[in-house]
Order: sequence, then C-alpha cells, then structure tokens
Amino acid sequence: MRFLPTDEQRAFARSLDAMLTGAGTPAAARAWAAGDPGPGRALWRRLGEAGVFALAVPEAYEGLGPLPVELAHAFVEVGRHAVPGPLVETVAAAALLAGLAERGETGPARRFLPGIAAGGTTATLVLARDALALDPDAADPVLVVDGDALWIAPGHEGIRVSADPVRRLARPARGGELLAAGPAVPAAAARARRWALLATAAQSLGVGLALLDRTVAYARQRTQFGAPIGAFQAVKHRLADTLTGLEFARPLLFGAALTFEEGDLAAAKAATGEAAYAAARTALQIHGAVGYTDELDLSLWLRKARPLRDAWGTPSWCRERVLADGAAGPARAGRRDRHP
Repeated sequence: MRFLPTDEQRAFARSLDAMLTGAGTPAAARAWAAGDPGPGRALWRRLGEAGVFALAVPEAYEGLGPLPVELAHAFVEVGRHAVPGPLVETVAAAALLAGLAERGETGPARRFLPGIAAGGTTATLVLARDALALDPDAADPVLVVDGDALWIAPGHEGIRVSADPVRRLARPARGGELLAAGPAVPAAAARARRWALLATAAQSLGVGLALLDRTVAYARQRTQFGAPIGAFQAVKHRLADTLTGLEFARPLLFGAALTFEEGDLAAAKAATGEAAYAAARTALQIHGAVGYTDELDLSLWLRKARPLRDAWGTPSWCRERVLADGAAGPARAGRRDRHP
C-alpha cells in the first residue's frame, strides 16, 4: 500500500493551490452566504476546467475517474481555500449516478454526469426524504433518495440559518420527477455515501490546515510583553498539539482513499473532523477577541470546521461504523472487489 503521493498528484495539488490563491475565494464565499452564487459559480467552472469534478465521473461519461486518491488531494485544497457550495454533495451525486449506470440505469447518468464533470452542473443530494439539503437554491438538480426511489425535487422550503452562513440548508419539496426505482438505488446510495465520507474528510483536513497556517502567522506577528506570542511555551504546545492531530489524520485519509472501505473512510472522517475542530478552537483562543469578528476572513474557516465534522456522519456514527467494520473483518478480507 502506497501512502506517499506521486509527483503527478503533488503537482495537481500545487496547481489547484496556485489557482485558488489568486481566485478571491473569501469574497466568493461571502457572496454565496449573502445569496449571490455568481462568484462561486465562476470558481466552480475553474475547478471543472481543472478536472476536479471529473475525478468522480467515469470516463464513459466524459470524466477521468473514478480516482478517489486524486479527489482527496483536490478536496484538501478546496478546504484550504474555503470554496463555497455543495462540492461534496455534487461528488456524491456523481457517484450515485455512476452507480446506477453500472446497474443498468444509464439514463440519469447520461443526463447529468457530463455536466458535473465539466463543472457546469451543480448538484446536491440527500439520502433520506426528510433530510436537509445543502444549497438547494444554487443547485440543479436537487436529488433525493427515498427508500428505493430516486427523485428530482421540484423545489425547496425556506433557507435555514446554519452555524456556517456559507452552508445554506433547506428541506427539499416533496414530489417531482422520478429518476430511478428499485434495488439499484440503495446500492448506488451506499456508494455515494462512501464518496461523501472521503470528500468531507479531505475538506475537513484542508480547513484544519488553513486554520493552523493562519494561527501560526498571527502568533508570529502579535506581540505581548515585548515578544511575539508564538514564543510563549503555552502557545507553542497548543500549536504543536494541533499540528499533531492534523498530521495523524492525514495518513488515515489517504489510506482510506486507497482501500475505499466504509470503515476506513469513517475512521478518516472522524479523525479529520475532530482535528479540524480542534484547530478551530486553537485558532479562536490564540486570536483572542479578534477571532470572533465576521470581518476577519478567519471566520470563514472557523465556522466551517464544526458543520463539516458532523456532515455525512457524526463522530459517534463514524466510530460505530469503524467498530462494525472491524467486527466484519474476516468477511471483508475475503472480498476482492474494492473498486470505488
């Protein structure tokens, strides 16, 4: 098993970092929170041109994938730069539609996957009828799994306030167009959940790394008693603990991208989510009162860490899945098909 990224994967991550660094993502995120998705959609198109969404789309539908390791690298950078929108949900929707295509339901895949791969189609997805959808006002389609049926929701109820203003939540309206029905739908939904676990874990790691980088920079320039606060032993220890948590979570993420087993993905999701949330607490404490202000771009990452920790599986749910996967270890070891 290889845990070190290849030269091509490193170059891909660096190119995304360079592109997003100059793309003004904080301004796009603030506009998205205010109900203006225009700048965010421009970012999505650039990500689509870079091939980010195509990594979850099979080649038969104008994609590059499935390439979960490369997608994990991409979503670390997405998290580092606070790109707005239902990115994870679009990847999960692509995985669900591809899963239906593998089981003979090719119509929905042909209809939506090429647009998702190109970055022109923004999708959101819920795997239960009464669940809240992320950014349904900016997504087309809004996909809803209801038992063994897959629907396109005809609309949504009013947008709800979230802990992260950039994450806009609403309940999809009932009814709409039936896309598929039968046993293929739950199987494809399980596949979609695995991709969502991976993408959310990677995004959480990126958020945690961004918080740590900004906090270290602040600790170097903020002075107290004539010295940078980063020189104080208590601050050093807190930053070191934060770095340790993030770096311990990193191999779990990329190991899970290789095995693509649900237990491994749940472990990565729990570890990265907790590490990012710890990074947010550290950032808030070291920044002090200024960390609470909306005007500071730090708030874009601070408010994202906790919702991402709980999205697509709370820490307790993830730990239950790890234990269940461990109990089924011999049966899992006998399975040969680990294709995502």
